[in-house]
Amino acid sequence: MAAMGLVIVPMSASAEWYRFSDTAMTTPIELEFWAEDKELANRVGKEVLAVFHQVDEQMSRYREESEVSRLNLNAPDGPVEVSDGLFEVIEKAREVSLLSQGAFDITFGSVGYLYDFRAGKKPTDEELRSGLPRVNFRDVILDEDDQTVEYRQAGILVDLGGIAKGYAVDLGIERLVSFGIRHARLSAGGDMRLLGDKRGRPWYVGIRDPRSEGRNAVVLPLEDVAVSTSGDYERFFVDEAGERVHHILSPETGKSVQGVQSVTIIGEDALTTDGLSTAVFVLGPKKGLEMIERLKGIDVVVIDDQRMMHVSEGLVPPQSD
Repeated sequence: MAAMGLVIVPMSASAEWYRFSDTAMTTPIELEFWAEDKELANRVGKEVLAVFHQVDEQMSRYREESEVSRLNLNAPDGPVEVSDGLFEVIEKAREVSLLSQGAFDITFGSVGYLYDFRAGKKPTDEELRSGLPRVNFRDVILDEDDQTVEYRQAGILVDLGGIAKGYAVDLGIERLVSFGIRHARLSAGGDMRLLGDKRGRPWYVGIRDPRSEGRNAVVLPLEDVAVSTSGDYERFFVDEAGERVHHILSPETGKSVQGVQSVTIIGEDALTTDGLSTAVFVLGPKKGLEMIERLKGIDVVVIDDQRMMHVSEGLVPPQSD
């Protein structure tokens, strides 16, 4: 074999799957990857999990000292220079907003803060009427040359809860790749990236039944993709009228979107799939599928309020003759 130019390298005794978990950005973080050295694996795990805390400190609207909080405070007074990461996320948010004709809108925070899901509190109709004029992504002005953000009116509250976790997942995958990792699964709640396959076989990803926590509605064999799910079961309460009040709000009404239970997007990067899953949820099955079918390399699974499943053409099995 040496004459053939082949070199056999013995595999390290500690080559195996390593798993790490944490809680950040108010969601569970799970990391699984193949590595050939325990010491390296521990270093990788620590650095990848740290990414989520860094993004949370930067982009959480609930942290007074975060970059987003400072932006919300100062941007109505003029252009505010922001970091590369924050500008990238807001720029992608604007792209998804334009694509979905405003179904995705990070300024929903202007009324979103009126909800308290832990306390079961929702705003009155009068409070919504007062806040809705400040929900308009077009009032967030981006200057690419100076990398600044400005708000056209006071009272706008940008909330990146519908897209920042996807960004953090992408950063985590970049960190894994920089260490030479080739097989991994990284998830933050409903946002996930798969790096490569599971060493010769696909990763099996379950899409949860929106009304049964321990049951999957469907399981998909996937590799080297991003997967994001938005569901009405993530943060919700049932009001006095028996209606489910959840965190995915319509930018048009300021109220919880009805007609959909969950949306799962499959694509190349989690920053994109995270934003699109919310956009399709707001658009609904018909308009949401129409939008996704126009996008190359993106697929969707929608479960509506009648528990019917709608899938994009890329996920439909080929018909046999």
